[in-house]
Amino acid sequence: MRGHGENMLRYYERVESEDLRGSMIWNKRFEYPTSTRALIDGKRHYDVGTNEKLPSVTTILQATQSEEKRKKLEEWRKRMGAQYADRVKDIAALRGTSMHTYLEGYIKGERHLDLTSVGKEAGLMAQKVIESGLGDLGEVWGTEVTLYYPGLYAGATDVVGLYGGREAIIDFKQTNKPKQREWIDDYFTQLAAYAMAHNYVYGTQIQSGIILMCSKDGFFQKFEVFDKEFQGYMHTFLKKVDQYYANCTKDKKGQGTKNDQKV
Repeated sequence: MRGHGENMLRYYERVESEDLRGSMIWNKRFEYPTSTRALIDGKRHYDVGTNEKLPSVTTILQATQSEEKRKKLEEWRKRMGAQYADRVKDIAALRGTSMHTYLEGYIKGERHLDLTSVGKEAGLMAQKVIESGLGDLGEVWGTEVTLYYPGLYAGATDVVGLYGGREAIIDFKQTNKPKQREWIDDYFTQLAAYAMAHNYVYGTQIQSGIILMCSKDGFFQKFEVFDKEFQGYMHTFLKKVDQYYANCTKDKKGQGTKNDQKV
């Protein structure tokens, strides 16, 4: 009954909000594509209307993560117990979705309301991001923007625009507890992947990535990466793309060998 009640409380009320966005302006410089998502062999892919299904940035990152990171995740799951670990993951996903929806609505001049317990928590987190992190967002080119690098990968970033006067990819992140910079290399690599796709398709020169993060207890953090460091993450991701497709080729060859043996 509790779960049913929670669902009844989850709705989004769209109303025109007061303009609390200061100097933030919309500039629809680019025509971003629509996309659909599909799972292929359990991996997320995007169809952006180019007659190809491209693996997502997160799919590539997950498939190429280090053995050390895999072991740490497995150890945490064993230590916590599978059921508890799944619950933590599911609640974090709900909280993240609600926070993102709230923030996207704010940028668009709308207000979204989620009256579930997780939604209320996410709303407070989003408000913290607005107060502490969005003041430098001067120009918005798009929100929840689908980006793709033809033939290689695709994904969706939260905001593209000018942040602190620089062309930037901006992502919102929720977390159970505050992070240290050295823990979030994958986030920076993700931003770099989106920037490369944007630069390739639209001829921009984005060399800046911004992470606006809030923990569930309301602790806000801003992480920025620029220029040479950002280019380093671009190179890192390109290596992962090569690794991903090399592994896919090996898997296909291996599957073909198994099929031949069956015959």
